[in-house]
Amino acid sequence: MSEAINKIWSTLLAVPKGKVVSYGQLADLAGQPRGHRLAARALKIAPDELQLPWHRVIAASGKIAIAKESESYRLQMELLRAEGVEVTNGRINMNKYRWQPDLAELLWTLKH
Repeated sequence: MSEAINKIWSTLLAVPKGKVVSYGQLADLAGQPRGHRLAARALKIAPDELQLPWHRVIAASGKIAIAKESESYRLQMELLRAEGVEVTNGRINMNKYRWQPDLAELLWTLKH
């Protein structure tokens, strides 16, 4: 697996419960600027054994990026709500729930 994808996975594991990131933000935090498509691909190919909190990744607009009619859409809403994230009509308030780590938090979390 590529180093970039591994960094995306590691970064996603650092996103705390009750917080969300966009695909682009996840890529940026993993050192892959303009890598939103890479982040989406990394989630798609992630082995189940990693137990990534995939549900914490949403579109930059705050919307769930999965097709509304799908089972995955319903599951993502349920998982987010179980963590205390308010989801209204498939949207999350990014100002309230976006993970905004400072550099020290990011470095500490990703090192351990």
